[in-house]
Order: sequence, then structure tokens, then C-alpha cells
Amino acid sequence: MSKSVRQSKILEIITSMEVDTQEELASILNGYDFNVTQATVSRDIKELGLIKIAGKTKKYRYAIESENGSINNEKMLNLFKNCVISIERVNNIIIVKTLGGNGNSAGVIIDRFRFVEVLGCVAGDDTVLIVAKGDNEAQFVVDKLKEIL
Repeated sequence: MSKSVRQSKILEIITSMEVDTQEELASILNGYDFNVTQATVSRDIKELGLIKIAGKTKKYRYAIESENGSINNEKMLNLFKNCVISIERVNNIIIVKTLGGNGNSAGVIIDRFRFVEVLGCVAGDDTVLIVAKGDNEAQFVVDKLKEIL
């Protein structure tokens, strides 16, 4: 599987569970049929700009680096640009279509933008559903997301 698919899966894993070591992350990835070593995971962590923060059930866990609520990692933005197929709006609902298996990663990235215009975001396998506060707010979010692409 490609590097971008693997890195997308890493983002999905670290947002859905607490992972505190590279070995643990490699083991989880291997369980999803990614043939990775600890060294590969180490490079991915560096490229994605992941950091360790205090966990709830474990002492530390991997997380996505953010600064002032915005994405500051070029790799994350590139992942978003490469996985999004289309962005459409119907009233206050925004539908973001992605390549298969990338919906959750795109959703995580959209959440990291912390748009005040967004009430909530739900991600599936290849789709992200965003609910905005109103039609104008939805158009603003669509325009911002399309600027990124």
C-alpha cells in the first residue's frame, strides 16, 4: 500500500485510540495488513509532525501537532489536498468526498481548522459531512476548503 494510505491510516488510528509507542503503532498497522517496521513508523511520525501529549488511559499518546487551533504542518495539508475529490454544499450541509479510506483523515484535518461556523463534522470511509450554522457560514467554509485545494 502507498505511503499516503499508510499515513492516512496512522492519523485514523491515533485519533481513535491512545497509542504511546512506535512499536505499538507498527503492530496495529501490521494488523491492518500494512507491512511496516518501527523505522518506517518513525519516519511517518516525523513527516506527519505527530507529537506526544498526556493520555487519559496511558501516560502519553501520539497526537496531531497543532498551533493556536490551526494546522501548521505542510504534510497534513498535502494529505488533505491529495485525498479530497470534491466539496459541495446544500444549504448548511457540506459534503466532502475523498478517496476510499481517507474520509476519517480528512475529517480530522477539517476538525483541526476549528471553524467557528461549523456545528459538527462526521466522517465515513470516503465522505465527510459537515454541518454549518447557516447557509452563509457553509459557503464561507466551502470557500476556505477550496482555497486549500
